[in-house]
Amino acid sequence: MELLLVEDNAADIRLTQEAFKDGPIPVHISVATDGVEAVDFLHRLGRFAHAPRPDLILLDLNLPRKSGDEVLSEIKSDPNLKCIPIVVMTTSNAGADVKRCYNLNANCFITKPMTFDGFVAVVKSIEEFWLVTATLAME
Repeated sequence: MELLLVEDNAADIRLTQEAFKDGPIPVHISVATDGVEAVDFLHRLGRFAHAPRPDLILLDLNLPRKSGDEVLSEIKSDPNLKCIPIVVMTTSNAGADVKRCYNLNANCFITKPMTFDGFVAVVKSIEEFWLVTATLAME
């Protein structure tokens, strides 16, 4: 399985990588640390010319250079990318953020837990549902 993690927080990147490490399905995680990198990765531009197409995207909202909202909107308006499920995983729990993301066709919205155990449990639940239970559209 190919996962694109769009996250600018190094600690959250490490936690996510660790949480997926011992799962039931091997997961290759690519990381984009800002919104521009994420879009370039998905369109295989520049240094991402040979990037794998992700089966799932974990997207933070608070990103430098291009916001998570903008990235979400671009992906879901592109006929070649819109079928890739996007799990918004952010520190926000604001109702307006949740509504906006679902209006932009996010597949799921999760507020990041503030504890290590909570964070790992959420990542494991994402893995269990999206990579084990759900059937994803493959390229």
